[in-house]
Amino acid sequence: MPIAKGLLKSAMTCIGTLCPLVASADTCVSLQGNAVQGGLLWGQALTATEIRLADQRVPILPGGYFVLGLGRDMPEINTLLVITEHTCQQEIVVTQREYALQHVTGVPQQTVTPSEEQLARTRAERARVRVAKSRRIERTDGLEGLRRGFIWPVTGPISGVYGSQRIYNGTPGSPHYGVDIARPVGTLVSAPAAGEVTLAESDLFYSGGTVIIDHGYGLSSSFLHLSRVSVAVGDRLMAGDLVGAVGATGRATGPHLDWRMSWFNHRIDPQLLVPPMPD
Repeated sequence: MPIAKGLLKSAMTCIGTLCPLVASADTCVSLQGNAVQGGLLWGQALTATEIRLADQRVPILPGGYFVLGLGRDMPEINTLLVITEHTCQQEIVVTQREYALQHVTGVPQQTVTPSEEQLARTRAERARVRVAKSRRIERTDGLEGLRRGFIWPVTGPISGVYGSQRIYNGTPGSPHYGVDIARPVGTLVSAPAAGEVTLAESDLFYSGGTVIIDHGYGLSSSFLHLSRVSVAVGDRLMAGDLVGAVGATGRATGPHLDWRMSWFNHRIDPQLLVPPMPD
C-alpha cells in the first residue's frame, strides 16, 4: 500500500534530519527517514523472515530492524516485500529530484583522460574499494546512530552537492555522489558516526587519501582527497573520532573534503542525515 503523499511532503520539510513516515494500519511496516532520491529509510519488522526492496535483499538484524537506501536515480514507485507468515507488499513513493550541472575546471588533465597505465592502476584500486565495501560488519549500534543523527565530519562552506552532473575540464564525467566541504589543508576530519575502518589508503589515483568506514546495516561513509590518513583498517571509531585531515589529493582543484555515503551499491546523500551546516 502507498505511503500517503501528504506524509512524503511533510518528510521533505525535514531534509537534513530524519522524519517519521507513519504507516497506516494496512501497510506492512512503519518507516522513518526521507523518502526521496538519495534518502535513507529504516523500520522494524519483528516477525519478518525476508525483506526485499525491488530486487535488493535487505538484511534483517536482531530486533527485526532494517535499513533501506534510495539511490540517486531511484524510480518514483517502488515495492517493498515483507515476508512473515504471509507475504505483504507495500508501495514506497520516492520523491524525485532535479540535479544541477556543475562545470569543474583546473583538475589535473591526467585524471580526466588517463593513460592506459593509469587506467590499469584505477581498475586495481577500484577492486580494493569494492572489497572494502563488500565487508559487512554486524553492528547492533548502527541504528542508534541513525536515531541520533550523524554529525558533520568537518564544517565549512559547501562547494559541491550530491547528484550533480560533473563536467571536468570540458569533458563529461560521472555524477558527483558526495558533498564537498571546502576547508584548508590540514583541517581535522572526524567520524560522522560509529563504525569500523575497512579501507585506509594514502594515494588513490582519483580520490587521493581515502578512508571508508562501515557503519553497519549496509551503510558506509567514504572520505576522499585527504592530506593525512590517521586510521588503519580494523580500527573501531566512535562519532567524533579522528579520521584524517582535509587535503587536495587525487582529482581535486583545491583543498576540500568529499564525503560520500552508500547503502550497499546505492549512493545516498550525506546531507539528508545531518543537521544544516552551522554558520
